[in-house]
Amino acid sequence: MGREFSNEIEHGKKLARHDPELIWGWGTPAGMVRAGRRARLIAEGAGLAPGSHALEIGCGTGLFTEYFSRTGAFITAVDISADLLKEARSRGLDKERVRFIEKPFEECEVDGPFDAVIGSSILHHLDLERSFSKIFDLLKPGGMMSFAEPNMLNPQIFIQKNIPWVKKMLGDSPDETAFKRWPLESLLREKGFAGIDITPFDWLHPLTPEKIVPAVSRMGAVLEGIPGVREFAGSLLIRCMRPRT
Repeated sequence: MGREFSNEIEHGKKLARHDPELIWGWGTPAGMVRAGRRARLIAEGAGLAPGSHALEIGCGTGLFTEYFSRTGAFITAVDISADLLKEARSRGLDKERVRFIEKPFEECEVDGPFDAVIGSSILHHLDLERSFSKIFDLLKPGGMMSFAEPNMLNPQIFIQKNIPWVKKMLGDSPDETAFKRWPLESLLREKGFAGIDITPFDWLHPLTPEKIVPAVSRMGAVLEGIPGVREFAGSLLIRCMRPRT
């Protein structure tokens, strides 16, 4: 395995010694609201439904896998970290519909085609050139790709991803980054994807006090609708498809 794989494996070990979901920002009251909404948007973008087959990349502790499995879809969930997958498997998800694979996605051999390829905050850990080509090949014609990723234009994300000591303090791995939506759109188009829709969303910070989460969520919904302002939201919702022909 290359250096980036070794970094990610070590990072998974470090996360597993603490509380990964709290480090990632999903374990707080506001974080749980964010996770639920994010999972719903990814699932809707992918068209997950009973009987559909989806590949989840970078499933980690299985938090989002559990959300996705509630749609009734069959989920193949891949992650590089044995330590995080141990937590995922401990969730007791239906083994007839959810299976976990320990492997770097770039080196993982799975049987496609899939109706959807999905994930949360994982593309920024990957080699995009290789990964987008592989995702395209794994999708059936008309299959959907649906991900949520950090937005580099968000001021906190920009600082977190570009200042090494801040990155380390906030629990990021050494190699991860974030995205600007326009270059990402260009790369997806270059790789053959169609119907590309990259939407900035999410103004709810994980440390928002529980009492004001509803108010901040409503304010965030307004900001997401304002051109220019919305570009600085915390996340990007990425949806596209493999053309049918």
